[in-house]
Amino acid sequence: MKTIILPAMLLTAPAAAWAQAPADDGSDTPIIVTGAGLPLPPGTPAYGSVVIARERLENSASGRIETVLGDVAGFQQFRRSDSRSANPSAQGATLRALGGNASSRTLVLLDGVPMADPFFGYIPFSALVPDRLSVVRVTRGGGIGAFGAGAVAGSIELASATRDQLPNFAASAFYGSRDATEMSGALTADLGGGYATLSGRWDRGDGFQTTPGDQRTAATVPAAYDGWSTNLRAVASISAHSELQFRATLFRDERTLRFSGADSSSEGQDASIHYIHRGAWQVDALAYIQSRNFSNIVISSSSFRKSLDQRNTPSTGVGGKIELRPPVGEDHVLRLGADTRFATGDMFENAYNAGDPANPLTSLRHAGGDQITTGVFAEDDWTIGNLVLTGGVRADHWSISNGFYQQVTPAGAITRNDRYADRSDWQFSGRAGALYRFSDAVAVRAAGYTGFRLPTLNELYRPFTVFPITTRANAALTPEKLKGAEAGIDLTPLPGLTLSATGFYNRLDDAIANVTIDAVTRERRNVDAIVAKGVELTASGRMGAMLLSASYAYSHSTVKAPGEPFDGLTPNQSPRHAASATLAWEPTHGPALSATLRYVSKQYEDDLQSDVLPDALTLDAVARMPVGHGVTLVARGENLFDETVVTRNAGGSMDLGTPRTLWIGVRFAR
Repeated sequence: MKTIILPAMLLTAPAAAWAQAPADDGSDTPIIVTGAGLPLPPGTPAYGSVVIARERLENSASGRIETVLGDVAGFQQFRRSDSRSANPSAQGATLRALGGNASSRTLVLLDGVPMADPFFGYIPFSALVPDRLSVVRVTRGGGIGAFGAGAVAGSIELASATRDQLPNFAASAFYGSRDATEMSGALTADLGGGYATLSGRWDRGDGFQTTPGDQRTAATVPAAYDGWSTNLRAVASISAHSELQFRATLFRDERTLRFSGADSSSEGQDASIHYIHRGAWQVDALAYIQSRNFSNIVISSSSFRKSLDQRNTPSTGVGGKIELRPPVGEDHVLRLGADTRFATGDMFENAYNAGDPANPLTSLRHAGGDQITTGVFAEDDWTIGNLVLTGGVRADHWSISNGFYQQVTPAGAITRNDRYADRSDWQFSGRAGALYRFSDAVAVRAAGYTGFRLPTLNELYRPFTVFPITTRANAALTPEKLKGAEAGIDLTPLPGLTLSATGFYNRLDDAIANVTIDAVTRERRNVDAIVAKGVELTASGRMGAMLLSASYAYSHSTVKAPGEPFDGLTPNQSPRHAASATLAWEPTHGPALSATLRYVSKQYEDDLQSDVLPDALTLDAVARMPVGHGVTLVARGENLFDETVVTRNAGGSMDLGTPRTLWIGVRFAR
């Protein structure tokens, strides 16, 4: 049997499935993508999605995955900062303007493995290097389906680069504004019927001033950063239809935010093993383990002394999944499976009297707990001529246990010792969709779905302070539950040009929000609901060497909380308008140029809409000049307009996002 290797991104076509391609002798030959997962079921397009190809992942002005994800209008983090200047614990991902509280409402998967921190729920974006990826698929909405719990706002699926996309050796080095450096390298070698690739990246910078000029003090410093990550991925062929995929990632990220001594660090050691069988009975089996940690020092903005040392937050995530696709006929793709996810974590922190020049230790705090979610699912895609019907159901049993919060004096006297009751329940979810192709140029789709997300251990047990606001934890939080529906149309009016429009309605019941109690206090609470409705437009096209991709999202989001002062208001961190457009000149040979324009309308820092984050328009650009022998010179520019991007506004105390940043560097691939 002959094996044909294709880029994984080719499997993003609407009808992608385990395919047959003609061999040289005219016979049907299986197309195998070495290092990829099982092909997408034919009903996938019914839920609408945006695909970011490898070419775009390799050519962004920032070189960071969260910036590339901004190509999909509606993608947002809790704050507008990227992973160089944001506190790591604030880097939750969400879609469709469903509000933010720093935990991810979007399920982010790398080769099927959930990437959210087991304790906080944030995404370690600095460890997700775009050069290591083959393709990204962003599905806004869509329910949880076979993904598992957590996808209440949608899913972001990252796929590792496959062998045909990886040169034997690649390296790059960049120097940027404010003495920033970025270096990366990768080695890939064939091993028997498989391959192994080892990659690493290190970047650092003196950082920019996140504090506006009129708010700076002698203690104010730039947001310096220093981080590295390394990744080993190996693929071993077991038989003509089976392979094992192994991945291990280590990373560490250190940042300084706003004040001298306000240092944070995050680190992780992740590993997974993936078994893929592409025979008559297709199998996708996965097991993974994650070990993470986070530390953070809070500096008082009045005395500039240490007020809190979140010195240690170890957490562990363990999980797995098995999916079977039995042979039920050419018209059906049936998926049966089960998955489980366990998370445990502890918080150790020391509180200090920042008002005393001696800065004495006042208390030691310890909190933590466990969570586990185990589900079973069934989903079927049925192709009837030009019509594809898809539907699935899930049953998940969840539990929250061993929760506690303890506080003691430096002498060891216990001043607080809370133990929280264990809880568990079942959650049933489902989704259904339809896709009808009138012709190669016109397709319509519709879908309805439900989903849920457990509160994170952070939301349940860890209070935090971002001056002047203290946000209290809430051990009584219940799961968020989503109901949603959408309909759309996909057009291909000309070869190489695609246009899509989607209208959606999502309702997130028991949404977890940071609710204002008084001028300096908030608390995490379940509010009745957040209702988001709107329209999403996307376009992509190629004319010769010219490429265009664009995305726009209009989201009208409202909090439903009868009797509360924020009833009827827009949820915090939820812009009404978001847009992105990239225009590129990409000839087969010679220089290349691309520019990306992004716009985000105003949004609010708080639930009462008292603190505004103004709208922002930014321009990025990348220029590449091949010089031969695998060497390419690259110039990159971020925020070329030098737009002032306000990322936090608490009573006028502000943080700013990335100013104009210029890079020059070289890449080598052979």
